[in-house]
Amino acid sequence: MNPVKNYYRIMPGRKSKYAKDCYEGNFIGCGWFEDIDLTGELPDNYRKFNQKFIPIYLEKHPDKSKVTAGLACGMLHTICKGSKIGNIVLCPDGSGAYYVGEITSDYQYVLGEILPHRRSVTWYPESIDRAKMSQALKNSSGSIGTVCNITKYANEIENLLSGNAPPPLIATDEDVEDPAIFALESHLEEFLVQNWASTDLGNNYDIYEEDGEIIGQQYPSDTGPMDILAVSKDNKELLVVELKKGRASDVVVGQIQRYMGYVMEELAEPDQTVRGVIVAMEDDLRLRRALKVTNNVDFYRYQVSFKLIKGLT
Repeated sequence: MNPVKNYYRIMPGRKSKYAKDCYEGNFIGCGWFEDIDLTGELPDNYRKFNQKFIPIYLEKHPDKSKVTAGLACGMLHTICKGSKIGNIVLCPDGSGAYYVGEITSDYQYVLGEILPHRRSVTWYPESIDRAKMSQALKNSSGSIGTVCNITKYANEIENLLSGNAPPPLIATDEDVEDPAIFALESHLEEFLVQNWASTDLGNNYDIYEEDGEIIGQQYPSDTGPMDILAVSKDNKELLVVELKKGRASDVVVGQIQRYMGYVMEELAEPDQTVRGVIVAMEDDLRLRRALKVTNNVDFYRYQVSFKLIKGLT
């Protein structure tokens, strides 16, 4: 059986400033712990890597939080070990397109060079124009952070590489009960992030930021990425937000509790508590029963409104 091929968007350097160097040098890389050779320091489980290197990161950057340290170490491990030979890399080129290539080597350390933690990449001759991507892929590939996993868009990416644009989002009453809601829901996460300050959650929590950039969107954990990681305005509580399009079932309770357990064990300071929020359009009986005995997870319903107004402005 062939191994699963994963797809990653990787930004080499802040705002992908080393993209051209990577393309011309046939590699992808990162610069955290630039003075440490990680050969022999990359276990398969990135949690073990984090346990060792988060304290080292915090020692080097005493002004940073464990959340920031965990993100940096997790992304470093993904580039150096988690991404496998044969996986596909998309790298923003800074001009509205993405270099695309295949990872062809294991980890290499190049002392004294930019992005010394490297993987060799065979770049394809053709790039992908961001303008031709679906909105969902644009949102995911444009997220803040050095690394994001975009494997769920594999078919679209392959179509773009072969010159076949993804089909436009067209819904009819025969396919979707409410086409307007279907289209709007596909951007639920981006909409919530952009309008966070005007929500009830925004009154008490801020999405985690570092140096003015959001790092709490699609924050990685050892059981998958959290949709949103936020912190209370008094810094006493971390909040995990899980978004579900449409109706949520009791399965999401176990999912968010796994994320909360990770945050509690790996990211929270000794004096911080952890809480969870599930956001969905509807609930069901199973979810209500599960939440009855869960005292640290809240449920919020969202509403999607679409209106046509006749007349010229």
